[in-house]
Amino acid sequence: MSFQARRPVSGKVADALGRGKPSMSFEFFPPKTEDAARRLYASLKALVPLEPTFVSVTYGAGGTTRQRTHELVLRIHRETNLTVVPHLTCVGSTREETARIIGDYADEGIASILALRGDSPAARPDAVSPPEGDRAGDFPYAVDLVRFIRREFPRMCVGAACYPEGHKDTPNRLAEMDLLKEKVDAGVDWLTTQLFFDNHEFYDFKARCELSGIDVPILAGIMPITSREGMTRMAELSPGTRFPAPLLRSLYDAADDGSIRDAGMEWATRQVVDLLSRKVDGIHFYTLNRSKPTLRIYEHLGLHGAQISPE
Repeated sequence: MSFQARRPVSGKVADALGRGKPSMSFEFFPPKTEDAARRLYASLKALVPLEPTFVSVTYGAGGTTRQRTHELVLRIHRETNLTVVPHLTCVGSTREETARIIGDYADEGIASILALRGDSPAARPDAVSPPEGDRAGDFPYAVDLVRFIRREFPRMCVGAACYPEGHKDTPNRLAEMDLLKEKVDAGVDWLTTQLFFDNHEFYDFKARCELSGIDVPILAGIMPITSREGMTRMAELSPGTRFPAPLLRSLYDAADDGSIRDAGMEWATRQVVDLLSRKVDGIHFYTLNRSKPTLRIYEHLGLHGAQISPE
């Protein structure tokens, strides 16, 4: 399935944030099969009318999806009017290869990038690793990548990740704010949170950011639960994520898959309503390459362009 060809629109995410209106953005990951690709492009086509502030494309640990990420980013950029933000992980990467990747994006007119540390290549046997003797790469942490981008590509808009409920590698909850402040001071333009299900955790995190002098826009990451298996997977991928008892009760009481999806959607919708009422900087939907959950939230909120169709 192809999109209607349009003139690529380059945009810096930071230019669209902080204007008094919350941003809405979607995240996708590169498909591995032809069927998955068809589903992804159908979802993208369904979500284009929602006019998101931007869409982002994930990047596998150690560069495992490098080529597929690049191809998907370029297709979205060239064939839609969406602002696309490629993810880039840095652990196990060299300055030369990182400069080449970012330079290719810049040459295409892509003006924003999400700078991430990523998982260690040692934990992923299929990861792309640097030459022998340079296994750590040139960027031990995301802050090193941010500094590199700011120095070598000063016109690039840079986003980064943050973790309202803490990060497994930084159990010291005081030190984590110092490290986040260091990353922001290195040149981060906006932050996107890991997914969460308890808005109180997000509001407390925002308050701690203010106390630490972190004043960039912070987008709230939302992922609707659509199955018990999906919930288990979320817990595995996001250690430390809290599942509030009322959410678990509604999921455990669900009689079938449809009821589980409804309960997950209701919870996510309530989260979004509450966040918007508190003037959040933006909502970032982790779509899992599906359009229906996001479209249903838009429909429930009465937002523009939500028309649900089969995926």
